[in-house]
Amino acid sequence: MTRAGYRPQVVVVEDVTPFNNRYGVPFELSSCHLSTIGGYVVVGHTPPTDVARLLRERPKALGLTVPGMPLGSPGMEMPDGRREAYATLLLLPGGKTRVFAQHG
Repeated sequence: MTRAGYRPQVVVVEDVTPFNNRYGVPFELSSCHLSTIGGYVVVGHTPPTDVARLLRERPKALGLTVPGMPLGSPGMEMPDGRREAYATLLLLPGGKTRVFAQHG
């Protein structure tokens, strides 16, 4: 995110579960990272381009999530270039989602 021009404030915690609960992120849509920006929550290894689109389009949603740790996603790059297909999901109230972007 820093390389993309964002200035994250990093806070290391033992357990992100309370933050997931606070921002309405269901367990099955969670990951090891959680941030907030512009009134949205951003979960997991979400590409900066998706965050920029979210902030530009301003959909009625809680935010974005990339559940798990897909190979080739930001922060999960492989030295040999391996990637797996994954989707960035738009997180809607009540734990519902829709595909926001496809990658890989």
